[in-house]
Amino acid sequence: MAFLSLFRALLLLSLAASVLSTRPYKYGLTPDFYDYVCPQALPAIKRVVEAAVQQERRMGASLLRLHFHDCFVNGCDGSILLDPTPTIDSEKFAAANNNSARGFEVIDQIKAEVDRVCGRPVVSCADILAVAARDSVVALGGPSWKVQLGRRDSTTASRTAANNSIPAPNMDLPALINNFKRQGLKVKDLVALSGAHTIGFAQCFTFRNRTFNDSNIDKAFAMNLRSFCPRTGSDSNLAPLDPTPARFDTLYYNNLLTQKGLLHSDQALSTGESALELVKSYSDNYEAFWKDFGKSMVRMGNIKPLIGNQGQIRSNCRRVN
Repeated sequence: MAFLSLFRALLLLSLAASVLSTRPYKYGLTPDFYDYVCPQALPAIKRVVEAAVQQERRMGASLLRLHFHDCFVNGCDGSILLDPTPTIDSEKFAAANNNSARGFEVIDQIKAEVDRVCGRPVVSCADILAVAARDSVVALGGPSWKVQLGRRDSTTASRTAANNSIPAPNMDLPALINNFKRQGLKVKDLVALSGAHTIGFAQCFTFRNRTFNDSNIDKAFAMNLRSFCPRTGSDSNLAPLDPTPARFDTLYYNNLLTQKGLLHSDQALSTGESALELVKSYSDNYEAFWKDFGKSMVRMGNIKPLIGNQGQIRSNCRRVN
């Protein structure tokens, strides 16, 4: 009798945990999505991210960028991770990602570790991207925020959509505002999320035109860039997006105020009154920047997630089950 009572109690506890773990499917994303089904998931992601960033500081920016480029193409659904197949037109070969997007091997490592500690594939690749982005920022000295979870993975990808949706480095402010507006994001989100360029590097071909043709660029800054990014060749040479590319600080915004934004799209933030006011605010108030960056990351992470029975939980982030 005592054994049966214990069995019933364990069964009820298991059913309760199952119900709680699936509740977000009905109600949308929630930060505690994996608390019952696999509480070890988020600590596992953090461990792998911290190890990867410690090995190569640049990786933090790369992982953050993967989440951004994922969300802007048909929502945050892990589509950027899919390799090409006869039926998958991989987003990895879109203009903004080809020979540029990186960190896929780290995502593979995270996926393997998370599935190991959870005992099965319960954490989506889309959620791994979202958490890895947050953990990368923290690893480089930046703010933390509660990541909304419960996304599922897409079974398709679209290079065409990636080419049309990911903001280009040569965009001016009106184009950037419209690009973000199509994603349901506002000017404050644009300026705050652009602050992600306080870490990482950009390739020569993305800023060459600015150094030779833009008028709103510091002359000494432009001359220095031209020394390793000439009019022709050296396309893959790297330049830091701000003076401290491995530290999440506010120097990106300070650079914009002195016409030292690396990309045309960066400096464009100083050409509109409302955007410029935010640039000035963030340049001397890191707390305001960190707070708004976290809020905007959550809003970006909420772009058209797959939930419920939509999509799938991939066993391998690179391919559909």
